[in-house]
Amino acid sequence: MDITPDIDEKMKDAKSLTMIIYGLYAASFLVGITCIVAIIVNYIKKDDVANTWLASHYRWQIRTFWFSVLWTVIGFITLIILVGWVILAANCIWFIYRLVKGVLWLNDNKPMYAD
Repeated sequence: MDITPDIDEKMKDAKSLTMIIYGLYAASFLVGITCIVAIIVNYIKKDDVANTWLASHYRWQIRTFWFSVLWTVIGFITLIILVGWVILAANCIWFIYRLVKGVLWLNDNKPMYAD
């Protein structure tokens, strides 16, 4: 009995979920709550992709979320000295870059970090 088709199907499903998570992060530009849904799914499902190339995408997504939160908070705090607008704009560009790079590498079946 060959279990390879089951493994391939699980990886295909995991890859699809990873793409959906990227989509949720992207949708947060229009509906902010979707990034909260995405980070929850990241944490719930990350054990399912442990020791696979998809684990690096989950790590990438989780780091993108938390660093974006950090820079958003710093940006809002520094709005009173006007540098906050620059920080918020840079954070937005960085967030988009991380999403685009992640989607492209996921599409090419590449991990986010070199071993």
